Amino acid sequence: MNTSDHSRDIAGLTYVYPVVSRRAGGVSVGVNLNPNNACNWRCIYCQVPDLKRGAAPPIDLEKLERELRGFLRELTQGDFMLQQVPPEARTIQDIALSGNGEPTSAKEFEQVIELIGEVKKDFSLPAHLKLVLITNGSLISRPYVRAGLERMAHMNGEVWFKLDSATPEGRLRINNSRMSLKQVREHIRLSASICPTWLQTCVFNLDGQPLSEQETKAYLDFVENLLQEDVPLKGVLVYGIARTSYQPEAKLLSRVDRVWFDRFCDKIKKLGLEVKPNY
Repeated sequence: MNTSDHSRDIAGLTYVYPVVSRRAGGVSVGVNLNPNNACNWRCIYCQVPDLKRGAAPPIDLEKLERELRGFLRELTQGDFMLQQVPPEARTIQDIALSGNGEPTSAKEFEQVIELIGEVKKDFSLPAHLKLVLITNGSLISRPYVRAGLERMAHMNGEVWFKLDSATPEGRLRINNSRMSLKQVREHIRLSASICPTWLQTCVFNLDGQPLSEQETKAYLDFVENLLQEDVPLKGVLVYGIARTSYQPEAKLLSRVDRVWFDRFCDKIKKLGLEVKPNY
């Protein structure tokens, strides 16, 4: 396993998969609530093959529990770490709800969070272990999602809320989303009021060009306005493309220059936010 291999099939399970995560800094136990490869967005950098529009299927909670218990047992008591993970990454950093689509589209989302909490009690896990929700944030206002976030807040949980663009044109082109910026702002505010929330931003060259000056200014203005409105953001996770997109636009995408990447991160820091970069 390495940071450029995030295969959901490596463990041969339906819902649970391990990755060595650049952002987490170790082993992340992934929980994939979208094994049908369905998402309500279609981000052009998405690494999911055969992605389709839609929601998560009904979740088999008993199967998820069996898989999670079995895999945590293998990680903590078996030889998976020794056989599959580089020495420098042999620690469990988080359990992350991510996968092949938008995890909050699963109607059983709150039940999944409760299940993870119960399973964790039965294992000797690192005290720093986090429960992470990686989300596009579009469904945060749904009652069952809010209830799940409230549970997460008591489980060392945090939300990684996707924000790749702060213009309607940019969001449509990058995320294929028509969600209004007003609604995005409201959902970020709601998320941060319930559970510790980081913005998560992917930067890349599109047609050989990084984020334009207009896009960059709109992004920084949007984030600054959130801070002026006292939205309690934890910071921003900025990351570049490390794996191949399986979307039609893949040939148009490339990594940004390191100098550009660092300058972009510095501009966010000047707003007063912590930035965790992963070039």
